[in-house]
Amino acid sequence: MEAMFHVNGRLCRRDEAVISVLDHGFLYGEGVYEVCRTYHRRLFLFDRHLRRLRASAAMLALPVPLSNEALTARVEETMAAAGASPDVPGPEAYVRILLTRGVGEISYDVSTCPEPSLVVIVREHVPPPSSVYERGVRVSFVSVVRNHPDAIDPLIKSNNLLNNALAMQEAIRRGAFEAVMRNHLGELAECSQSNLFIVRDDVVLTPPLEAGLLAGITREFLFEIGREIGLTFSEAVLRDEDLLKADEAFLTSTTRELVPIVAVDEHTIGSGRPGRVTRSLLEAFRRRADALTRADRAPSAARD
Repeated sequence: MEAMFHVNGRLCRRDEAVISVLDHGFLYGEGVYEVCRTYHRRLFLFDRHLRRLRASAAMLALPVPLSNEALTARVEETMAAAGASPDVPGPEAYVRILLTRGVGEISYDVSTCPEPSLVVIVREHVPPPSSVYERGVRVSFVSVVRNHPDAIDPLIKSNNLLNNALAMQEAIRRGAFEAVMRNHLGELAECSQSNLFIVRDDVVLTPPLEAGLLAGITREFLFEIGREIGLTFSEAVLRDEDLLKADEAFLTSTTRELVPIVAVDEHTIGSGRPGRVTRSLLEAFRRRADALTRADRAPSAARD
């Protein structure tokens, strides 16, 4: 699959995919984004990603220049150019949509930016190796605190990812798969690129949105999956000891599904192996994703 880009209405390859240095997304990080993926080369939960994109943009008073139908068509056009159409066999696709304030003056005044910039990136989706799911991963508590909601609300899926990047870079230096971030109160919030869950006495717990975290699409979908297979899910304020004493733990994201956590720094979680609840949720998630994207069940284009 060849990576393809749609930049402000123009389909192009990597060396032609450019944005002005006066774009406020570059100058000030003013912008929002979504990442989605395909199963059976069909967009998965795309309507939910569009809903969150519009919610994030609204929190910045940032107009979305296309209807959902037109934005879906633009993504599908980019996928087709990359060789990722549903009727063409091959690997799954990774899709990233970026919306910025657009080109303007070197000023915080949004009136200097007459048109937002819209970029679509399509490339091959590269999932984690199977060993990640079979053996689990080690994560690390990091010193970087998640943005305070009264400063930059984590509910905004912002292009400005410095907070997340610094957290993940600290985890990488420690050889960890992910960074576990706390909020300003010392409560667990989320990981740098994923939502966090623990399992205690067969109940699945995750921090509430009020703890300062992104409303993950996979997080939301997993609540529905849990009800289908008879598991109890709940939001709860969690602290370090809740994770360290959990029976199981896992993280979720669009590109990684459910990844078992078997250690935090040097502390082993549960048995040190992916747990029964985590495994059953991953299996149920994949069955549901398969069912929603098979050719005979393909969802219609997203609508406003």
